[in-house]
Amino acid sequence: MMNNLFSIFDPTTNIFNLSLNWLSTLIGLFFIPYSFWIIPNRQFIFWNFILNKLHNEFNLLLGNNKLNKGSTFIFISLFSFILFNNFLGLFPYIFTSTSHLTISLSISLSLWLSFMLYGWINNYQHMFIHMIPQGTPSILMPFMVLIETISNIIRPGTLAVRLTANMIAGHLLLTLLSSTGNNMSFYFLIILIFLQILLLILESAVAVIQAYVISILSTLYSSEVN
Repeated sequence: MMNNLFSIFDPTTNIFNLSLNWLSTLIGLFFIPYSFWIIPNRQFIFWNFILNKLHNEFNLLLGNNKLNKGSTFIFISLFSFILFNNFLGLFPYIFTSTSHLTISLSISLSLWLSFMLYGWINNYQHMFIHMIPQGTPSILMPFMVLIETISNIIRPGTLAVRLTANMIAGHLLLTLLSSTGNNMSFYFLIILIFLQILLLILESAVAVIQAYVISILSTLYSSEVN
């Protein structure tokens, strides 16, 4: 069982020798059937409004052509999945799956590999052209190809580390501050609670921003292979 708040970062925490903490990643799937039979309320109206805004923005990034029709649902699903798991990690003693490279790198690497395979198989001329920016001098072309290749290879790693580092940093700060409350006086404890509330609001904003950033960058990487 979980003995302290740091256990939410430990993927080996188990109950009866069963690693059940990873199941928190799939809890969001139980809310999907709920939206089909319940009477529409403000929550789902607001959520549909957000999804429509994302759909329009992703369409602008991908380009309104027939090849990209329906591609926005992939990135909307990615946004929803990351957003749910980021928010779930804000609750005490709940395993934060997005703070581990196991989840974040699996998502970013699978998307990146699918984009690269699609681009090099179906549109290899555009992929070669993309390696050399327009107007590059001939003497710098080999260096530009090397730089563009390296920047392309490290993309899934930067996406994964960005998400993981941001989620770990805020959670650790909240945990370390809360662990000092036992040795504080009453007045300092009030200040600490106020700071914790401010940090929790900040972490809620970070949870939304990181989900948005990952989905937007994935959309931009996808648009480059077309």
